Amino acid sequence: MSMPLPTEINHIRARGVVRMTWDDGHVGEYAEADLRGHCPCALCQGHGAQRRFIDVPNAKLEAISPVGNYAIEMRWNDGHNTGIYTYDHLRTLCPCSQCQMKGSESI
Repeated sequence: MSMPLPTEINHIRARGVVRMTWDDGHVGEYAEADLRGHCPCALCQGHGAQRRFIDVPNAKLEAISPVGNYAIEMRWNDGHNTGIYTYDHLRTLCPCSQCQMKGSESI
């Protein structure tokens, strides 16, 4: 079974969130600080398999750009822009209780 794809991505600057609507009807809202902290790039995550959260105080999203048909790139106010956030990765980061329950079931 393939992962859902986003049909709409909105940066709501006033609330500091990115709202993603997925083709399965799900809507998730991601806080800017959580997205910056979960940047998947090698600079932030290293080269190991273990994913970690990096606290970046006052992280503000400046721009979102598409990367092919599988990901987005985010540019941050600290100049960081090397993270390629795949749609699969973003869906696993969805903070809603429904997605978090699904994530805990696979542990």
